[in-house]
Amino acid sequence: MVDSADVIPESDILAGLTPGVTRLTNRDLATLMIGVSDNGATNVLIRRLGMERVNGLLDSLGLRETRLRRRMLDLAAARAGRENTATARELVALLEALWGPRLLAPGLREDFFRILATPKERYLPRLLPPEARIASKPGWLEGVRADAGIGMVPNRPFAIAVMVSYAGDESAAERAISEIGLMAWSHFEQLARSSPYGRRMP
Repeated sequence: MVDSADVIPESDILAGLTPGVTRLTNRDLATLMIGVSDNGATNVLIRRLGMERVNGLLDSLGLRETRLRRRMLDLAAARAGRENTATARELVALLEALWGPRLLAPGLREDFFRILATPKERYLPRLLPPEARIASKPGWLEGVRADAGIGMVPNRPFAIAVMVSYAGDESAAERAISEIGLMAWSHFEQLARSSPYGRRMP
């Protein structure tokens, strides 16, 4: 059930729903979290699932530096050092695990990446050709920009995560992520169209 107490700044979609009437499934909340970066929906999911369970899953995958330590927009927790953290390497490992058969059944896997591909403002695909498809989730804080996802190159999908911190120029940080996204896409597309010896096949 939607509770007005869950609405936080910039949680526009959740704020537009009817408190005490609208019921949201975890999948609904995940769609809001991924599709429009609704931090209120994220916080409801954190409450429902529990930080311990999220971090336990990360532990089971051997991901020690990716930690959920606070709710979204909890500046007091962030100032106290309880910051949510991740590394590009571990995000790629997480994406690879989600893409493979280990974590999700086939139907759930397809649904997960369909939600992850929801059109939104992202950095990795900005310079890609219109037909290119990438399922990713960007993130941003003051001085920090990130985007991570799966590039859907036919016959050669790839996981990618790019993170920029201490960004004095946040537009330049976003541009750098976009340029790396284009380089990665071009590389894997070249591999997909080439023989094992590097010959580009018609």
